[in-house]
Amino acid sequence: QVQLVESGGGLVQAGGSLRLSCAASGRTVSSNAMAWFRQPPGKEREFVAASGLNTFYSSSVKGRFTISRDNAKNTLYLQMNSLKPDDTAVYYCAAGRYRDWSTNENDYAYWGPGTQVTVSS
Repeated sequence: QVQLVESGGGLVQAGGSLRLSCAASGRTVSSNAMAWFRQPPGKEREFVAASGLNTFYSSSVKGRFTISRDNAKNTLYLQMNSLKPDDTAVYYCAAGRYRDWSTNENDYAYWGPGTQVTVSS
């Protein structure tokens, strides 16, 4: 069993930056794909970025967000730069069932409770 806890969310002005962290416990996740999803207010949850054999980003965040992981700390990160009001959402980290990344929620077995990111204009 894997437990995931996100941190680092908050309120930031447009153009600012935040770094989200996701600490995993229970067992190592170094062999699992890891990803970030987000759920904007009133919308469905959507894929943001993933790390597996390589990394992949949604078109809406590519060039602004960077996903990384520290396997020694069993921790996943999301560096978010040039934030926009449209980035406002609850951000979730997820650990995958497989080694390679996927944009499909069903390929992720473990989820954190989420952290709120609010970007003001």
